[in-house]
Amino acid sequence: MTGLLTVAGGVAGLALLYYGAEFLIRGGVGLARIFRVPPLVIGLTLVAFGTSAPELVVSIDAALRGSGDISVGNVVGSNICNIALILGLCAVIAPLKGSPGLFRRDLPTMVAVTLMLTGFIGLTGGIDRIEAGMLLVVFCGYMAWQVADTRRGAEPLPGDDELRTTPAFRWYVAMLLAAGGLLALIIGSKLFVEAAIFIARRFEVPEAVIGLTVVAVGTSLPELATSLVAAIRREHSIAIGNIIGSNIFNILVILGLAPMLCPLQSSGITPVDLGVLLLCSALIWPLLKSGGLLSRLEGLLLLVIYIGYTGYLVAGAL
Repeated sequence: MTGLLTVAGGVAGLALLYYGAEFLIRGGVGLARIFRVPPLVIGLTLVAFGTSAPELVVSIDAALRGSGDISVGNVVGSNICNIALILGLCAVIAPLKGSPGLFRRDLPTMVAVTLMLTGFIGLTGGIDRIEAGMLLVVFCGYMAWQVADTRRGAEPLPGDDELRTTPAFRWYVAMLLAAGGLLALIIGSKLFVEAAIFIARRFEVPEAVIGLTVVAVGTSLPELATSLVAAIRREHSIAIGNIIGSNIFNILVILGLAPMLCPLQSSGITPVDLGVLLLCSALIWPLLKSGGLLSRLEGLLLLVIYIGYTGYLVAGAL
């Protein structure tokens, strides 16, 4: 019975993660407007990376519990899921076209930071505080680059769709939404991580596999919802930009902050996992370049890669 309650708590935690991120973004945008925070700052912080909030709280919670494989596996698995599963599905729904800034700034950054992550894990078997600090420094540089592009008008305002659709709230409503969203994220992450650790130990599945699959897909639900809706609406820049921006944030910020609290060891993350991550990150560039868009056939290719990789993980855990 205790085990069933733990798993049920994990399902409830997943729902709290999803809706907590939504409430935090809505309330945060409302508060920022009340205090007249420039739209550029709102877009670059609360909105642009708001969908990565579940990954952030789950990875930090797992790090504090000493489950480095779940913390790192969550990021590695989420990034693979974002590209191979979510972008693959979006492209099958509607072929996706990349913006100029994507090829000039975002895709090169994503590939570069993925190489950094692979190098760090390969050298030390995890992420220590010095390596985490390097990731955070790179993130600051990336944000400065994005601010410069936006101010020049070279790129649209990040999160512009959220800024347009979020209604004006009274200050206390916005405060309740933001506080409630944050509380939901914290409680949800604890329930979800506890369930993930329980499943790993109960069925003798490596924590890294749980992090790369169940936890990764669960925390990627906001990206999935946002990008699928954008693809259906033919809003290509949102569908692709949401995924690429989330992958950059996952590596630079989540694996920059979590090891500052507790250095991460991830012996369960194998060269195959890192190789698939590198393959997906590097492959999306030529796929988008060819013909100027990500076609349905190329989307199917990404889905096949994800299904094959997941099958490999499941087979190895049995």
